[in-house]
Amino acid sequence: MTLNKRRICVVVTARPSYSRIKTAMLAMKEHPEIELQVVLAASSLLERYGNASRIIEKDGFDIAARVYNVLEGENLTSSARTTGVGIIELASVFERLSPHAVVTIADRFETMATAVAASYMNIPLIHIQGGEVTGNIDEKVRHAVSKLSDVHLVASENARARLIKMGEDPKMIFNTGCPSIDIARMVSECNVSGLVNGFDAKYGGVGKPVDYKSPYAVVMQHPVTTEYEKSRSQVELTLNVMESLNIPVIWFWPNVDAGSDGTSKGIRAFRERSSQNKFYFLKNMEPVDFLALLKNSMVLVGNSSVGIRECAYLGVPVVNIGSRQNGRVRGTNVIDVEHDFESLKSAILKQIAHGPYSASHLYGDGYSGQRIAEILAKVDLTINKQITY
Repeated sequence: MTLNKRRICVVVTARPSYSRIKTAMLAMKEHPEIELQVVLAASSLLERYGNASRIIEKDGFDIAARVYNVLEGENLTSSARTTGVGIIELASVFERLSPHAVVTIADRFETMATAVAASYMNIPLIHIQGGEVTGNIDEKVRHAVSKLSDVHLVASENARARLIKMGEDPKMIFNTGCPSIDIARMVSECNVSGLVNGFDAKYGGVGKPVDYKSPYAVVMQHPVTTEYEKSRSQVELTLNVMESLNIPVIWFWPNVDAGSDGTSKGIRAFRERSSQNKFYFLKNMEPVDFLALLKNSMVLVGNSSVGIRECAYLGVPVVNIGSRQNGRVRGTNVIDVEHDFESLKSAILKQIAHGPYSASHLYGDGYSGQRIAEILAKVDLTINKQITY
């Protein structure tokens, strides 16, 4: 423990959460007034979801604690139980680390455990990316975490205005932009083709490896928790569309959500019946490499927020399927479609024909991490919160 430094504990619960906070963690690690404490929990530690812990350690971060709290089932009941176990385990971790503040990221269901444990232990809670709108369970989680939080670091002015309308103190809401856009800026400034050429040896997947120097599409489709019983049929439709296009496809496995078991079964069944000559399935990539992969692609298909955020900055054409990102502010690079074969196929072909879009700064200018570190070093940390309207 370092004297006279603020102990800021960042809890990372899933592989996408790391890209949302990486540059802020790097800035905090180097800040003379901050002692960074990194806690990994939930699916960030699991091999079948990409095991983000290896990437985080490779980036030079010491792990202060690991919390294994994911229960099998990948349904609504296991999500609730996973959250409950997370509260119990994180309470013990926070008691041992004694942080001055805890940082929780975005809107995944596991973040509720971080928020409840910190709040009940009178530890100031800092929320990254509150104030946004998407629908489904993420919406409830995000706004619930916002109400438990004491400091808000939002990604857009639109999100800041929404939190003020929700009764949060304007003085404690800071529009920093999204730290993942910092990585997008780095990627936009580097030789992307040089990066992707080394991926064959670096990442092992299933199926026929893609020639990264040739045109390809990327698919990231996660289950929608309010439609989890449809997850298999929804992913099977997308698989059939991509197969009909007869183009190389890099497909990422889903997050750990209610319905991900159905999504995974749909992918495995497809692999068994298909020749897979055009499909390559991956679990995870390092954040810089992942965005370089997207920047170099023809189109991103699916329902991941990366299509709304980072792809807007990178100008990558996106086809967003279904309701998972409903309400989230998007750039001109996104076409929204429902789960319909012809509509989806037509939208993908339209985006491929269009090619790259102009860069958008909807979610930041690429310098968020340093702003966040400076705010966390100086902001008044308090747990005394009164809601006003």
